[in-house]
Amino acid sequence: MLRERLEVIHGSSLEEKSISKPVTPEEAGDQMLAEMKARLAGASTQPAAASVNLSLADVRAASLSNNLDLKVDFLNPAIAQAQTDAERAKFEATFTAAARRIITDAPTALGTEGSQALTDIYDVGVNLPLRTGGTASVSAPLNDTRTNNPFSLLNPAYEADLQFSITQPLLRNAGVETSEYSIYIAQQQENVTWAETKLEAIRILADADKAYWFLYAARRELVVRQQQYDLALSQLEQARHRVAAGDLAEIEIRRAESGAASQLQQIIVADTNVKRAQRDLKRILHRDDLPINGPTEILTMTEPSPLGLDLDGNALAIEAIANRMEMLELELQLAMDASTIRFQKNQALPLVVLDYTYTINGLGSSYGRATDSWPDRSFEDHNVGIRAEIPIGNEAAEARVQEAIMRRLQRLATRSQRESSIRQEVFDALDQLQQAWQSILAARQETVLAARTLEGERRQFDLGLRTSTDVLLASANLADAQSREVQALSDYETAKIDIAFATGTLLGQSNIRWETYASDPPPAPPARQE
Repeated sequence: MLRERLEVIHGSSLEEKSISKPVTPEEAGDQMLAEMKARLAGASTQPAAASVNLSLADVRAASLSNNLDLKVDFLNPAIAQAQTDAERAKFEATFTAAARRIITDAPTALGTEGSQALTDIYDVGVNLPLRTGGTASVSAPLNDTRTNNPFSLLNPAYEADLQFSITQPLLRNAGVETSEYSIYIAQQQENVTWAETKLEAIRILADADKAYWFLYAARRELVVRQQQYDLALSQLEQARHRVAAGDLAEIEIRRAESGAASQLQQIIVADTNVKRAQRDLKRILHRDDLPINGPTEILTMTEPSPLGLDLDGNALAIEAIANRMEMLELELQLAMDASTIRFQKNQALPLVVLDYTYTINGLGSSYGRATDSWPDRSFEDHNVGIRAEIPIGNEAAEARVQEAIMRRLQRLATRSQRESSIRQEVFDALDQLQQAWQSILAARQETVLAARTLEGERRQFDLGLRTSTDVLLASANLADAQSREVQALSDYETAKIDIAFATGTLLGQSNIRWETYASDPPPAPPARQE
């Protein structure tokens, strides 16, 4: 079955998958004509669909609560925080325990019986990683030995020692900054994840706002085209009355019918655009009562509020550079690069380790008697040593240092490039806002003039000086002007969204505070000198 799914490409017949019987264009044309006649007669062939009214605030609230992309992204800070917690746990103490039994039977030169011994060894202790890079430990090695040696004063003999030891690197791996390097990187990566999640939240909310205005524009466009179609039907009705009265020739009816039929294509396209825009908004909202393939219509309640604005591009660009999460993420990366350079320089040093062990020895006929000598410290051992590893050539470590330096230089160049891109994005959005504002003014003027022209053409038609074609052409010009005005209004609102997004903010006076599954964003680590 799996091999078939991997190797076989199956064919698909859409005609066989059709729910109803496939029809030819001629048959569909007759059906469309019948629906047109029913509309002329005032009959309704479609039941009223359920609808829901949504404002822009409703869209934002549903996007924050239900959007699947946000739900996925909101888990990233929790994952990053768990990784930071795991790194912080590297300095936790470790309890150690061990047990061993040794049985020996060694031949001797004094007899054939041999030297036999049974030794049980136990060791319990605690290891504590130090923030200086070393390790401290406290342990209590215990052992008891039983032998067949007749000259042994203690048989069995119990040994109980108390041991303290410390191992401290002096060059490589030495120092608090080096030992906490992985924790620092994890904290900064967590901050980066929070910045990326916030950026994604802003992007999704901006997309939701845009989807709302796209649906608004699509619905208004459909209304315009339906009004144009209604005007064409009205013109057809007038033509029929005039022809019946003998004022016009029969050809005027044909012209009016042709004009009405030509508007159906515009309605079909506009209706399809509404469905697609509505489906896109439903996907973003992800509400249970608004499934993507559901019949419920979304009606936009928030109206555009175009205002002529005079915005300072330079001030907005400065605000954008300060607010954009991409810039914050880059600054965090630069801080990590600086720490990585210092860490790699430390790793290029020779390995010199100082070891010291202090032991209090105890011996007796039982473990209790063996530990009696601990308070007096009658028997003590001191073990001090130093060891070194010096790479010959050290090329690998030096190469890693150079790599870290090059990455930081590359990111510094990226910061200047990103600042320029953000500035350009801000000024492009401002230009788009001004263009949309000018388009609104021009489209409204065009709409007023086109409406006056249509009224004049209809009066001329009533006087017999114009044909139905002239009236329908004026009606089409009015519809096109209204469509351009609707599009300009939508472009103006989306341009405002783009400006807000370019500055790292959202439109509106109220702030949005969002929380992920993690508790709170991690505090910024202390500043480090480079």
